[in-house]
Amino acid sequence: MDGSAPDALVDELNAEFEKSHPGMTVEYQIQQWNGIQDRLTTALTSNDPPDVIELGNTQNPQFSAEGTLLDLTEDKASMHGDQWLPALAESGAWEDRTYGVPFYAANRVVVYNTELFQQAGITEPPRSRQELLDVITRLEQTHGDDPDFQSLYLPGQSWYALLSFIWDSGGEVAVEQDGRWRGALDTPESREGVQFYQQLVQHSRTSAPADTDEAEPQQAEIYAQGDVAMMIALPWEVQTAAEVNPDIAAISSAFPIPSKDPAGTAPVFLGGSTLAIPAGSADAEAAKDWLRLLTEPKYQTMLAESGVVPGAMQDTSALATDPVSAAMATASKAGAVTPPIPQWAAVESGQNPLKDMMTAILTGQKSVVIATTDANRAITDLLAAP
Repeated sequence: MDGSAPDALVDELNAEFEKSHPGMTVEYQIQQWNGIQDRLTTALTSNDPPDVIELGNTQNPQFSAEGTLLDLTEDKASMHGDQWLPALAESGAWEDRTYGVPFYAANRVVVYNTELFQQAGITEPPRSRQELLDVITRLEQTHGDDPDFQSLYLPGQSWYALLSFIWDSGGEVAVEQDGRWRGALDTPESREGVQFYQQLVQHSRTSAPADTDEAEPQQAEIYAQGDVAMMIALPWEVQTAAEVNPDIAAISSAFPIPSKDPAGTAPVFLGGSTLAIPAGSADAEAAKDWLRLLTEPKYQTMLAESGVVPGAMQDTSALATDPVSAAMATASKAGAVTPPIPQWAAVESGQNPLKDMMTAILTGQKSVVIATTDANRAITDLLAAP
């Protein structure tokens, strides 16, 4: 996929593969994410599919269940399976079999403006939820007279950030019971996470819309103006902000999303990609060799140096040189994924009940209890679809 791996890594990997496979050539094609679901479906059901494909980790379960991917369970050990990121390994599995090899991952952190923190006398990032609230209070006390200031820019529908607080409270968005998946937002634990998100929005007095996510408007462009102290973001959003304001990168740092427990960090949604071999591949053994090579420490280190969490190497020291990437690497240890089932795609891509739930709560249309109950029913219905 576009932007997944540096050109230098791909070129070196393919050259090494071709050297060890005389007479064989790698044809490497870049695809765009927009519209990829349909293109993958067409390719996987064709008579001549690619030998290796990249999948978003939430796409892997659907194609695994459809039988269009090759079972790699017996090859896992030779592909450094003991080093795979647990959350990505989970998304690449279906019914206790392995169909996807972890490629790379990224997760959200709290990006912050170091100058605004320093001006407020804050010398250490918060390590717990309560400390995060205390930091917001101190920031408001120092900068609150500035009408453009926001201690935390947090849109109402940033549901990936919401997941962290639900999971940290011991809740889930869905659980499996007796072979069926159902929503789990109606538990005390899940509701506690939702209430903390609501508390953050109210406490920070953010001007972010309650009815959109971080992409509308682009929160990185809001942060770039220099009046926002914090945003919950992916690391590369700092570079997006720097395209608007080149000075912002030098005064930006990050810390993991704080947990209730000061000794840990909140679980984070581990977004990323897996690599799979189509069941109809004409050269599956060579494809396996290509994947074995990619999962070697040499190439996993190159992935880390490009600023992502490598999928098949638990040593993330290569990310330590950049404070934002370092925070991402630390947080990734508590990485988690949404339910690894084909039906989850309908929750994300349709009228996402989690988004509707948070908008209803933050605009006062519904209480937390009623909104979570309604969202829970909608998720259960979506997951019950064939």
